[in-house]
Amino acid sequence: MKRTFKLAFKDTIPVLMGYIALGFGFGILLKSAGYGVFWAFFMCLTMYAGSMQYVAVALLSSGASLVTVAITTFMVNARHLFYGISMLDKYKNIGKRKLYLIFSLTDETYSLLCNEKPHIPKAELPNYYLLVSALNHSYWILGGVIGALAGTLIKFNSEGIEFVLTALFITIFTEQWLSNKKHASAIIGVVASVLCLVIFGSDNFLIPAMIVIALVLCFCNEGV
Repeated sequence: MKRTFKLAFKDTIPVLMGYIALGFGFGILLKSAGYGVFWAFFMCLTMYAGSMQYVAVALLSSGASLVTVAITTFMVNARHLFYGISMLDKYKNIGKRKLYLIFSLTDETYSLLCNEKPHIPKAELPNYYLLVSALNHSYWILGGVIGALAGTLIKFNSEGIEFVLTALFITIFTEQWLSNKKHASAIIGVVASVLCLVIFGSDNFLIPAMIVIALVLCFCNEGV
């Protein structure tokens, strides 16, 4: 278990760097909207939704209805439907860990868990999945709390801090590209995303892109 923890921690270091910065930005924005450290901790602990938490700050500030919140949350996080389907085999017969693993499946956690792990004994994979998920969750909580504390003590311009999310995605994509000899799935993802961005625009391209990627990968099941 100790060795598995070391491997999980090593693999999540890029996420640690990104989540501390991204969570920090969320904490600051939440504090600027009038919500303190407790709410930052509570939202990061129970909501744990990355970009949706940024959106939630605006929804809370505007007094949006529950229907609006529900629809917005579904649209922003609909991509997780595809993540979940692709993880069915990995999470099969995994026991009591499954509920937490489902809850904590973020973009970055999915990226780390979706590939094969030949350096980890098969019997330790369930523990590895749990540790990666829990470590990433703890990084997000820590970043959010630190950000809320900073927002209480320091006043500064936080414009542009949300770009950390984009930078984190680029870092993880680069790491996956360098560590995997087969790049077909990555190329499919990039091409499909660019095409959907051109066709549907920046506000509506994500879900069509995920559908296209899923369909192409289903037909190209030759080890991409």
